[in-house]
Amino acid sequence: MHQERTTAAVQRYLDELAADAPADPVVRALLDRAVCRLHQLCATLLHRSYPRLARPPANLQADEMLGAVVERLLKALREARPRTVRQFFALACQHMRWELNDMARRLDEQPAAVELRDGLVPAPAGSDSGLTPDGIRMLEAIDNLPESEREAFDLVRIQGMTQAEAAQVLGVSVMTVNRRLNRSLHLLTETLGDLRPDESVPGSN
Repeated sequence: MHQERTTAAVQRYLDELAADAPADPVVRALLDRAVCRLHQLCATLLHRSYPRLARPPANLQADEMLGAVVERLLKALREARPRTVRQFFALACQHMRWELNDMARRLDEQPAAVELRDGLVPAPAGSDSGLTPDGIRMLEAIDNLPESEREAFDLVRIQGMTQAEAAQVLGVSVMTVNRRLNRSLHLLTETLGDLRPDESVPGSN
């Protein structure tokens, strides 16, 4: 129920942005309404994909990350005009990844082999914080997915939504989300298959 209210409220603010309403107060109201969901996404990405950033010396907390991401979104939404809830959360997810990757690069002191994990979320196996050339390849491969597949992958594998939640955000069926997610994994494995040559395609039987 709360997710439904959040989705409806976010869409209302996006509709106001698409009109000629004053941008700054609408953007701030939009981010204030979405802050709980954004905090949840920050915590999920931080602890699932970059756990070392939550430990010394960085000691990054989800609240701190949220503040940096909100600042990024305040700047981005001066020009960007996402028209749907899915476009808004896709934009937010992109800035979350950029924020974590910026911190990861600064902390990465030595090369580390990147493991292509089942979730296909780029995180160095050795440090959990930095990006090697393989990690950069993985990020580029995700960004280069077709839009529908990239959205499904972002929502489920990066933002941590269930397929049912992603289906609600995208306005499609759960079966469609599942199909797009499977295709995104297939495309990523085709592109990045050399990183795991001895393993089968994720999601295949």
